Amino acid sequence: MTETTTRQADQIAPAFVAAADEVVARYPVSIRSASLPLLHLWQNEFGFVDDSGIEWISARLGLVPINILELVTFYPWFRREAAGRTIIRVCRTLSCAMAGSHEVKEKFCEAVGLDPHAGHHGFGCAPPTSPDGKFSVEFVECLASCGSAPVALVNDDLIENIRPDAVAALVEKLK
Repeated sequence: MTETTTRQADQIAPAFVAAADEVVARYPVSIRSASLPLLHLWQNEFGFVDDSGIEWISARLGLVPINILELVTFYPWFRREAAGRTIIRVCRTLSCAMAGSHEVKEKFCEAVGLDPHAGHHGFGCAPPTSPDGKFSVEFVECLASCGSAPVALVNDDLIENIRPDAVAALVEKLK
């Protein structure tokens, strides 16, 4: 186990275990069905799903670790490495793209000190993160707010009708 993995495994609080038990109790017929909710719980608690998370969840559900790893590597929402404390997800689907989301993403990257043309490393990897570790910026698929394009999800908050010239001020508020 890596130092990060060990650190996460050592930080499992009784409140987290209780929350996990509550999640598992919702799936009395097929305990395996609790896999995705437990992965979300883990990532929300620790910021990403490392080896200790995969091992802990698989043990809690009586599965082998590969059953959990395959979910982490299939679904793009899960990360195997830490991202910035503030994650900015800019919609890139048709309505938002036509309304300027590519320029909006570039402006977000510039405002937080990222190369706007740096690529994402793929599923399971953290999106590009600012040198200070405060911000990650990535494109995502539809955020279901086409009528107010372009939009971005900043952590859990949907920001609509983003003008490229307003991005710098928005980032200043987030700092």
